[in-house]
Amino acid sequence: MIRIGIVGVGKIARDQHIPAIAADTALELVAVASHGPADVGVPAFGSLEAMLEQGPDLDAIALCTPPQARRETARIALRAGKHVLLEKPPGATVGEVGDLSALAAKQGVTLFAAWHSRFAAGVPAARAWLTGRSIRSVDIQWREDVRHWHPGQGWIWEAGGLGVFDPGINALSILTEIMPQAVFVTGAHLQIPENVQSPSAAQLALSTLDGVTITADFDFLQTGPQTWDITVVADDGTLRLSHGGAVVEIDGKPVVQATAAEYPALYARFTQLIRSGRSEADSRPLALVADALLIGTRERVAAFIE
Repeated sequence: MIRIGIVGVGKIARDQHIPAIAADTALELVAVASHGPADVGVPAFGSLEAMLEQGPDLDAIALCTPPQARRETARIALRAGKHVLLEKPPGATVGEVGDLSALAAKQGVTLFAAWHSRFAAGVPAARAWLTGRSIRSVDIQWREDVRHWHPGQGWIWEAGGLGVFDPGINALSILTEIMPQAVFVTGAHLQIPENVQSPSAAQLALSTLDGVTITADFDFLQTGPQTWDITVVADDGTLRLSHGGAVVEIDGKPVVQATAAEYPALYARFTQLIRSGRSEADSRPLALVADALLIGTRERVAAFIE
């Protein structure tokens, strides 16, 4: 059994991490650390340091904290010789992910940047279909309701919290996984509410080196049905990933139809990496967000009201 501690017992930990660990016979949740309530049936501590010093023996730590403070927390865990899973985004900056990767290698432990959307059921089929094909265009529509998915989470609007790129980076993680060529940002327009630091909406233009046009429309204020779709047009057909990657259609015909069950597969991958002594810390999705923030034009819009 791999004994895991969780740092940050918020919505994502309760909704996804804890159930996925409980369902995996190779894993055991033995402790948590959180500033807030953490009544999840295992010993709870006020900090990672307290959990390491006073808690049960741990093999691995899953960091589910906001990204702004994650670097130092991850460094503490890695220095203690623990394998580390980083909830997405893996850090507040691209540079710190590289630093953590170097530290993990030095310590001889696993670092896993957990891009959960890459573990959606349809992603492998989409990648396989696109391999070797001539791609004409890609369109991403990724729109959801922040009030539903992140109620009362003010950190997401602060500098480093990413705003609409918190869900949008999920689409970019799928894009970088399924595209046969490297992708880069060529333009961006960001709508930023007047009372926060991070965008509530963004429109991106991207391209590959061989000129494939990619557009992305991100919105954090959509109510009603949520939209998580990627459409790829190739010379010989059209592929559509929907429901966040759980459903794949090719030329309108269903190829994969599944439910959104990404985290069990994500933790299975973490276990595999630990047992094989490897790390996996891809920073490409975060780099695309950073580039969009670097070159994007900014438009101030009406204040965000919770």
